[in-house]
Amino acid sequence: MKNKQIKILLSAPRGFCAGVERAIEIVEKSIQKYGSPVYVRHEIVHNKHVVDNLKNKGAIFVEELEEINDKSRPVIFSAHGVPKKIPEDAENYKMTYVDATCPLVSKVHREAENLNKAGYHIILIGHENHPEVIGTMGQLPKGSIDLVQNEAEAMEYKTNHKEKLAFITQTTLSVDDTKEIIKILKDRFTNIKEPAKEDICYATTNRQMAVKNIAKECDMFFVIGSRNSSNSVRLVEVAKKSGCQNSQLFHSESEIPFDQIENSNTIGISSGASAPEILVEDFINELKKKFSINVEEVEIIKENVVFKVPNKLN
Repeated sequence: MKNKQIKILLSAPRGFCAGVERAIEIVEKSIQKYGSPVYVRHEIVHNKHVVDNLKNKGAIFVEELEEINDKSRPVIFSAHGVPKKIPEDAENYKMTYVDATCPLVSKVHREAENLNKAGYHIILIGHENHPEVIGTMGQLPKGSIDLVQNEAEAMEYKTNHKEKLAFITQTTLSVDDTKEIIKILKDRFTNIKEPAKEDICYATTNRQMAVKNIAKECDMFFVIGSRNSSNSVRLVEVAKKSGCQNSQLFHSESEIPFDQIENSNTIGISSGASAPEILVEDFINELKKKFSINVEEVEIIKENVVFKVPNKLN
């Protein structure tokens, strides 16, 4: 088996984005500053490896503030953002909190608030029950924002607010799918207001472009990331749509399909924005045990975005 030559096209950029790096750094610095345990509401980012690593350092993950017995300990809000009610609850509990919401998600929150103040009814394009969507919808009074998840829902959407309608989007969607949904909404509601700058974040866009760039040359494509990571799941869809039907998500419980890889000449690899690079390295090292591997990194754009952690942690 070892003699089989396989080319790996390694998609770049891939892996951690600036918002994820900042969120992980916030947890680590909070542990340094406040000692352990510090609590984190919801997974800080959607990756088991990252979460387990932070648990070992002294972070305790909870879904709701009520679960925290010792309210004198600090709590961190995840990178996906939280509804307005959560910081208010933390203040009522007199808890110290650190908000690790990605600045690009916060931008969408502010956008929603400003549109609401200006009298617009808002459509949010996104996926139901994703924490980012729950957080964004939770910025506004009930009934002032509606969720549209796909083209069919965009076609059927009904509203009494045709005169003052606006849309915003989740930051981790598929660029192409969102384009289609937006087109339908603009055709149906000709004066709908759109964001000055699109809401899908630079990292999502770059990772999708990088996958698109190489997918058609691959017999198989692996996206390393978690099942509940929206941007990772979208990358698999992008790889399939861009010409590699045999594309799959490789998560913490996946087995490497060596027999399928054996029948491939070129495989593509990328990783979601919350997946650490070590997972990519481990995957390639496993392949090297069985095949002769030639790795070529294909980079389409350099990323140099950095988001600072809150001052109170410095």
